[in-house]
Amino acid sequence: MDSSGVGRPVRPKLRDWRCWRGGAAVALLAFLPAGAARGAEAVPYCADPDWPPYESISADGRHQGIAADLLALVSERSGVALRPLPTRDWEDSLSAVRDGRCRFLSFLNRTPRREEWLDFTEPLFVDPNVLVTREDHDYVADPAALGGETMVLPKGTSVEERVRRDFPNLRLILVDSEAEAFAMVARRQADMTLRSLTVAVYTIKKDGWFNLKVAGHLPGYENLLSIGVRKGEPALREALDRGVRTVTAAERAAIANRHVAIQVQSPLDRWTLLKLLALPAAVLLTSLFWIFRLMRVNERLRVLSRTDVLTGLANRSHLNDIFDREIERAGRYRRPLSIVLVDLDHFKQVNDRFGHVFGDRVLVEFAGLARKALRGTDTVGRWGGEEFLILCPETTEEAAFALAERLRLTLRVYGFPAGHRQTASFGVAGFRAGDTVDALLVRADHALYRAKDDGRDRVVLAEEGTSLPDAILRRTACPAD
Repeated sequence: MDSSGVGRPVRPKLRDWRCWRGGAAVALLAFLPAGAARGAEAVPYCADPDWPPYESISADGRHQGIAADLLALVSERSGVALRPLPTRDWEDSLSAVRDGRCRFLSFLNRTPRREEWLDFTEPLFVDPNVLVTREDHDYVADPAALGGETMVLPKGTSVEERVRRDFPNLRLILVDSEAEAFAMVARRQADMTLRSLTVAVYTIKKDGWFNLKVAGHLPGYENLLSIGVRKGEPALREALDRGVRTVTAAERAAIANRHVAIQVQSPLDRWTLLKLLALPAAVLLTSLFWIFRLMRVNERLRVLSRTDVLTGLANRSHLNDIFDREIERAGRYRRPLSIVLVDLDHFKQVNDRFGHVFGDRVLVEFAGLARKALRGTDTVGRWGGEEFLILCPETTEEAAFALAERLRLTLRVYGFPAGHRQTASFGVAGFRAGDTVDALLVRADHALYRAKDDGRDRVVLAEEGTSLPDAILRRTACPAD
């Protein structure tokens, strides 16, 4: 191998193997299946060349950073030899995977658009995203409540897709790098940026942006950073996934701490340097203390305002907010969206027979069943009384029907206290071009009432073309005997 670390990797012997590590350019074949090691070529992959401390490509072509060290462990434990292919920027890395120069991307978030051409491993690293503003900016409890403010983001990130969808009230500015994004906020050329906590802490300390602060965070906006493999290479994805699953939480934390730590190189003696840093450090620590205290208080208030007190699910107000955003996204980007209305059967009789305290317990336990049955992208909330609404983005009505049927069967066999058995009726409807929130709800509502008219304890899917109260609905499932 040449001194740059990007030439042909050394091939270790199978019995007395050794490894060479240059960032993540690792050739470790001892764990390959029998016969696979000999003659195996190192797999070329691409990284973001300018995303410290996550990853970067050095001047001599080495992959370095948190992702590089994690990938080194994955390579070692999966037995897949790897070599980084240097690129000009992130856009060039994306192009290199699309045209086949690279076979996977080392560290990125999964999005619906990326899933069209990439298969993802389990997450290598999880990191929350935080809002970074100047010190004089107010704490941001909800970006949707801001009017006319600007957010700066690096080009081509998964966060850009989500912010455009969830916060159309913000004006986005796109730049070429993380450093430019932070600089624009510090120089009052933008109001805020939304970046990972690790990157924010690293950049603020490293570049001395002490007029910046963490002003809020967005639940559900965590970075689930995975390896993205080109479609059509299931064996490679499975091998890398095996390696990912061996990396422990302690190893991930140790690698992150190693890279986030900042080394200060200065000709000043230690005492002078400590005196110079003492005041800004005290200001930063005090600010962070109050920021996180305010974040906790505001987060609690935000959760209370959006949560049904009894069940802990989203309340109707919060459901309306999410519904508005999802239906706008479905219409704008022509993406599937389905909803499920659920009504607990004969619930008034439950209250009359057992009392309202028991009835409340049934509602709470149903809420728990619904949470377990749904995916992370779905939202379930209490629509009113014993009626619940499930929002299923990126889901066809057939898939939503299957989800509802699973929940129906789970509820049907669930053992409530006092030997009570509870069933429910479900109405499913999918988004159609030009739909409003009300139009979609009307179709789901009609499907629900047909389920009840046909005997309850069943799922009904609204027929194609259903829009009027007297429209014909198709019964698509019957209760089990």
